Parts: sequence; C-alpha cells; structure tokens
Amino acid sequence: MRKRIKRKNKKGMGTVEIVIIIAVLVSLALLFREGLMSYGKKIINYCFDETKIQSAF
Repeated sequence: MRKRIKRKNKKGMGTVEIVIIIAVLVSLALLFREGLMSYGKKIINYCFDETKIQSAF
C-alpha cells in the first residue's frame, strides 16, 4: 500500500485569514468611528480652507 503524503499549501493567504483581517478592521473602524470621522472632517476643512489660498493678483 502506498502512503498518502499530505502537502501543505504555504503559498499566499487563505480565505479564512482574509475574512478575519477584514472583520478586525471593520470592528476597529466601528469602535473608533467618532474619532475617525472628526479627524477626517478636520483634514477636509484644512484642505479646502479658502483663507489659506494666496491671491496672485
């Protein structure tokens, strides 16, 4: 009788690992939702602040 050799696939990441990573990222985003939204608003307000634009005329 021949023995079956189990080969482990070590290439890349499996579906389960990707799902776990996505779940962790989503839970962190939900946990820190208010802080992330206020940080994003500050960045957007800073980028589109018209008082920082210098007039060439």
